[in-house]
Amino acid sequence: MKIIQLAAVLLQIAPSVAFMPISGRNTKAVSSLEMASTAIVFGTSTGSTETVADLIAENLEGQVDGPFDVETLEGSVKDFFEKYDSLIVGTPTWNTGADSERSGTGWDELYYGDMQEMNLQGKKVAVFGLGDQISYSENYADATGELHDVFEALGCKMMGYTSQEGYEHEDSKSIRGDLFCGLLCDMVNQEELSEERVEKWVAQLKSEGFFEGSTAGGAPAPQVVDAVAIEDPPVASLEQLEDHSTLMDETIESHASDGFKPYHNPVTKSTMWVSSDGRSCYYTADTPKTTSVSP
Repeated sequence: MKIIQLAAVLLQIAPSVAFMPISGRNTKAVSSLEMASTAIVFGTSTGSTETVADLIAENLEGQVDGPFDVETLEGSVKDFFEKYDSLIVGTPTWNTGADSERSGTGWDELYYGDMQEMNLQGKKVAVFGLGDQISYSENYADATGELHDVFEALGCKMMGYTSQEGYEHEDSKSIRGDLFCGLLCDMVNQEELSEERVEKWVAQLKSEGFFEGSTAGGAPAPQVVDAVAIEDPPVASLEQLEDHSTLMDETIESHASDGFKPYHNPVTKSTMWVSSDGRSCYYTADTPKTTSVSP
């Protein structure tokens, strides 16, 4: 019975101590940094863009969903794009020199239709594209530029711009300033460079923080939630704590006459109380009035 009474006292005191605030300021519960939910989506005619999409996915080792062919997406295309934090999107170029719809893939049907109804504001987007820089040197990978511009116009944060060094093109609608607006690969004339270019580009995206933000696999981003404000404890709470402490002292002292024998340790300044049958014990930080030799 005495043990039960002691436990009841400790349970009354513990909540007051455990939730005692350091200050009266509000705090925030912040989740740890995790991978963002990312999907790779591509359009293709001959399969080359899909090959590069696969290389990107391999370099990310399961950290992204896909690759998905834009023409075979199931369900609502709007819901699909909106559920991800970031998107890696790719296209070939076929309608060389055209002012719009230059990919020759399913992207062309989405750009100025369904995509205009999507809420993609603030999402991170990186584009990649394919082209033939020798046969079409003045229009190298033009469609990549349109892919970039459509997502940028929807409020996306565009990332992953790359240098023009190492290419033999004369001009491209994918140039923004002095850089390409994303990763460009030439599977006709420089296929042997594609793997290395993909590796460097993925590393660049990681360094730019492209994948940071939330959980992977299309799950919702963890929210930063305001914790309930904890006010400074009133004086009455401190008085109650003192009353509880006195009650605990009285309860502990009563155990000495109920078969619990104290053993004080002067090094740790604690006392171990052992029952007469040796099957129960507890510790206190005070020095008892009657002390036995430490075991």
